[in-house]
Amino acid sequence: MKQQVRLGKTEIVVNKNGFGALPIQRISDEEAVYLLRKAYNGGIRFFDTARAYSDSEHKVGLAFEGIRESLYIATKSGASTGEQMEKDLAKSLENLKTDYIDIYQFHNPSFCPKPGDDSGLYDAALAAKKAGKIRHIGITNHRLNVAEEAVTSGLYETLQFPFCYLATEKEEKLVADCKAADMGFIAMKALSGGLITNSAAAYAHASQYDNVLPIWGVQRECELDEFLSYIENPPVMTAEIETLIAKDKAELAGEFCRGCGYCMPCPVGIEINNAARMSLLLRRSPSALQLTEEVQKKMMLIENCLNCGQCKSKCPYGLDTPSLLKKNLEDYKNVLAGKASVS
Repeated sequence: MKQQVRLGKTEIVVNKNGFGALPIQRISDEEAVYLLRKAYNGGIRFFDTARAYSDSEHKVGLAFEGIRESLYIATKSGASTGEQMEKDLAKSLENLKTDYIDIYQFHNPSFCPKPGDDSGLYDAALAAKKAGKIRHIGITNHRLNVAEEAVTSGLYETLQFPFCYLATEKEEKLVADCKAADMGFIAMKALSGGLITNSAAAYAHASQYDNVLPIWGVQRECELDEFLSYIENPPVMTAEIETLIAKDKAELAGEFCRGCGYCMPCPVGIEINNAARMSLLLRRSPSALQLTEEVQKKMMLIENCLNCGQCKSKCPYGLDTPSLLKKNLEDYKNVLAGKASVS
């Protein structure tokens, strides 16, 4: 039986598979359009992108020109002022080849924009909504305190926040608070940036929350095929999946990098969002993918760390990123030297 999600007071109803369009910035226009149209033809109707995702909006626009009214597009602006947001919105409309955005989201602001504040962000969004350029105002975040304030403010129709089966009680409460406020909950990082390797288990977990719409980052056709198969045959929680989730929770308990990338860029070019979780990636994905000459060069850049603290100060999860990088490099070197197992 197909599972559907109602995104709160937006009254948007779609099946429980959103297409996360961040990864398509890494593939060609032709490949991206093929994936997006296949997703649409397979039943996916919610597509999430952002101004920050390089040419992702452009590719979404190419794919859906002419059928815009039959699907929902959410995008985001990382602007810090109302004037900048207006420019972002104009560019998004141009890229997406449309005259309106279904859900326009403030992209991970460090505060909760409100009417009349110094930023002018919310006022600009309200003006755009009145002009018909956006239909619903949303917010995305990685900071629990900002997300909680957005929910209690009553100003937002949707919240996009990391949520998967590695979530803590605090994130679960956030989902419940959104439901009580009739606010749509869009789950980013539903596969925890690649640390969750069983998509059926991830879907089964999400299916327990009738107000949660997971968005899956898709770059390859084989990934898309998995999620399309779940439309007609949605995975459900079983004893086997519960055991797998318990094992993963135990392995990933404590502090670990979610790979959100808000610590970037690094002054010496360290690819922090991958390097800081390399130990976990080695254990949870085929090691050959992580031991190539290219990846080795990237990992060795950690030796150039300046200990400047920029990454640590920008981490929304409060991680001691420099220490985490050094630990991951040590583990990585041990694997290369054959002194450690990645099983």
